[in-house]
Amino acid sequence: MYMTRRTAVLVALLSMLVGCAGNNFVRPSTDTFKLGQTTYSQIVKQLGEPRKVGDVLKNGNKIKSITYSYATTFGEPLDAGIIPARALEFFFYNDTLVGQQFVSSFKPDNTDFDEAKIDSLIKGQTTRAEVIQLLGNPSSSYIPPMVKETSGEAFGYNYITTRKLFLGGLKFFRKNLKITFDEKGLVLDTDYMSSGER
Repeated sequence: MYMTRRTAVLVALLSMLVGCAGNNFVRPSTDTFKLGQTTYSQIVKQLGEPRKVGDVLKNGNKIKSITYSYATTFGEPLDAGIIPARALEFFFYNDTLVGQQFVSSFKPDNTDFDEAKIDSLIKGQTTRAEVIQLLGNPSSSYIPPMVKETSGEAFGYNYITTRKLFLGGLKFFRKNLKITFDEKGLVLDTDYMSSGER
């Protein structure tokens, strides 16, 4: 499951605004919200009302999604010329958290990753720990029904940028990597996509 197109569009739209858009937030630590345990109300209680609420269909199941997002022209971006923005999206099935993903182009908590290292991931051999050692801590994680039951757990890496052009206009870039694991914690499959120009 990639960072949904709706979230990517939201980040891009926020980035186009002058000043600030959305409410600023700090990414929760990785153990704050647990897949298969945390409920919708627990997240809203801690983070407040989301900027967006919606539904997605995944593996034949209706999944509720909520999104928190923030962009500002005053923040420090990872790279010069980028409008820094961050978004956090949660997915719920039967009111229980089954997926979460974070993306940021702010320098302090950016989610950029080196896609050139993807070829080093070997199906049936590379372990979960080796993936993290190679690419860093993931920015997304999922369990069924966000992934097929046969795939088990998955996590991923997401990065989106919006850049102002010198003569006006905007240039967008995004890249997403999803990695699924088998019951032994070995890489089962990788799915990568990118679009736009960096």
